[in-house]
Amino acid sequence: MADFFNELTFIFQRFTWQSALDIFLVTLVFFSILMLLRDTQAMVLLRGVLLLIVALSLLTSLVDLPAFGWLIRTMVPTLVLAIPVIFAPEIRRGLERLGRAGAGQPAFWQRAMAPKETMQQTIQAVVSACARLSARQHGALIILQRTEGLREYTRTGVRMNAQVTPELLLQIFYPNTPLHDGAAIIAGHEVVAAACVMPLSSSGILNRSPERQMGLRHRAALGTSEATDAIAVVVSEETGSISIAHGGRMIRRLDSERLENILLAFYQPATPVRTPFELFRKVSRTREETRPRREDGSDA
Repeated sequence: MADFFNELTFIFQRFTWQSALDIFLVTLVFFSILMLLRDTQAMVLLRGVLLLIVALSLLTSLVDLPAFGWLIRTMVPTLVLAIPVIFAPEIRRGLERLGRAGAGQPAFWQRAMAPKETMQQTIQAVVSACARLSARQHGALIILQRTEGLREYTRTGVRMNAQVTPELLLQIFYPNTPLHDGAAIIAGHEVVAAACVMPLSSSGILNRSPERQMGLRHRAALGTSEATDAIAVVVSEETGSISIAHGGRMIRRLDSERLENILLAFYQPATPVRTPFELFRKVSRTREETRPRREDGSDA
């Protein structure tokens, strides 16, 4: 016990502010990696890799197996090189978020929709269409482009370049019409394309949701928000509920007023916002505060 305390005292005597900074940076790196992989399928894969490494390390250290130990030591460098390939989607998503971290008010919308009335008209048209689609329980997926171009996705659909109106969106998402499957992409004051194929989410957020009726539209909305900085508005075909996704997060069960307020907050924030993610977290917190309640006090 005395030796232990002597060694502990020796460690603290050599502990400096540089050591504290070193530990903090290492902790920050591991924390960032875990936050990046949270709610993704890669988290399960990482857990399996770590368990395998621990098991093999214990086996080679407890039992004298020269040939097997040589094989493990030879495979470790290969595994290190394979990690970037295995986690390529997560690494790409993290770098994209880092690149968008300094983005403020979208320059695209400032340029393409400079008049305030034009921007409000576009948002009101989207909100009005979503309200009418929700009342009729017609499924819809509307993507609002921001600073990042969506050309690779518009190429998968039908070009339209038509002015945004509620009637046009209602016609696009009318059931059994040629354009009702896929997403409608809006850039500026125009519907650029319809029936577009969007990326599906690779996270497990929707799988853990208590409402398992969320289908491909919600997965495509969440996937689009993970891959780009666009805003995705979804109308459920099963329940008629309206949802909005941005930055890998989703707010559900919105009414017309809240949907309009959120869209206006994204493009005309009342207070300075450092990043779109901070804005979306701020808007997300209002969900619990404004969620309707039943007479017994439970959530509606």
